[in-house]
Amino acid sequence: METLLFLFPQFNFLAPKEEAYFNMLGTERLQAPTMKDDTTRLKDKERKSRLSLFLTKSGSHENVSPHKKTNPTPNNIPTEAALKWSDSFEELLKHSDGVETFSQFLKTEFSEENMEFWLACEEYKTIDSETKLLSKAKYIYTVFIESEAPKEVNIDYSTKVIIQKNITHPTKSCFEAAQIKIFSLMRKDCYPRFLTSDIYLRLTKRRAPGANMFRRRSRSCVFNERGEATSSAW
Repeated sequence: METLLFLFPQFNFLAPKEEAYFNMLGTERLQAPTMKDDTTRLKDKERKSRLSLFLTKSGSHENVSPHKKTNPTPNNIPTEAALKWSDSFEELLKHSDGVETFSQFLKTEFSEENMEFWLACEEYKTIDSETKLLSKAKYIYTVFIESEAPKEVNIDYSTKVIIQKNITHPTKSCFEAAQIKIFSLMRKDCYPRFLTSDIYLRLTKRRAPGANMFRRRSRSCVFNERGEATSSAW
């Protein structure tokens, strides 16, 4: 399988909050994705509640509440530039405006965690310091990967287990399998809907598929002298 890598350092939407985050959690350990008893589940909910509150205040976890209003799509994006995004999902990701607009669309579907996770992985792969790599790996795992994480992405159990084992000694590729799965999900599932969404159609000044372009001609049925039915249009 061909590895998909897109390094866009200009997309620094997730500000580093790892140090403050882990200071807040103290000595809590990363939890493997296993079955939990009632007491553990209660502790998890309390910890997730603290995490969500922290992320909301820090600004690194947008739209925690589904009722939070999203930022409007920029109106100064040239139509020609927006039209290029329909060439491919990869082309959209090359443009910061494209990423931002697509993220706004994902918020309308309550799935913005997919793009946030993908961007976090892109930023993670640019880190050279082993200390920062470990801190960022733990942050990504806790926010996006572990069970009941505040921004848990939709990946399979086996991939979660592998990541949980690898982040004790993280490498730049330890989230690669999960990132590819989320990339594929966005490209095959979300991206086609984005291209027919009101957000994108307004930018490109297009009409929605199936919209009536012409008034349908009405037809009336009459009978000739021999009693045969004929039709006429007007």
